[in-house]
Amino acid sequence: MRVIGTVGLPGSGKGEAAAVAREKGIPVVTMGDVIRRECRERGLDPADHHGEVAQALREEDGPLAIAERSLPLIEEGLEESELVLVDGLRSGAEVERFEEAFGEAFTLVAIEAPFDVREERLGTRGRDNPETEDLETRDERELGFGMGEAIERADVTIENTDSLEAFRERIEGLFAGRVER
Repeated sequence: MRVIGTVGLPGSGKGEAAAVAREKGIPVVTMGDVIRRECRERGLDPADHHGEVAQALREEDGPLAIAERSLPLIEEGLEESELVLVDGLRSGAEVERFEEAFGEAFTLVAIEAPFDVREERLGTRGRDNPETEDLETRDERELGFGMGEAIERADVTIENTDSLEAFRERIEGLFAGRVER
């Protein structure tokens, strides 16, 4: 059993790592999907209200609100696979919760890319609304959740500054166990 969690600022490549996992048949639990589902349940458009709802969930149910909602989904994935990818941790508290739940089987991977590269990627993604919230504001919000601490605690850091193909190869190596802690 292995659980790999990813952490990184918006546009760093977490979603692409999740896409590689899905292509390999690895179950993916996307913490952002938990928030998007909550947006829809509240009658809000996730493209416009994602950050607001993420903040509200943490205020209503504490800093582990998203992690706790993700745990049953991770357990479900482990029933069918030896490896599950958890896409998008946001805080040191979430890291601690997953370490508590999965012990040595949990590996945290920080995915990093420069601001200008991330900004360009987000412009082509089509999932975000830059008129509602620009990247600097998003970065500040994410770091406010404690993402900086989570990034510092990562067992592995993957720089996503080369080609898409090179990044995908590094992610495949991670899943195959070729990336050392």
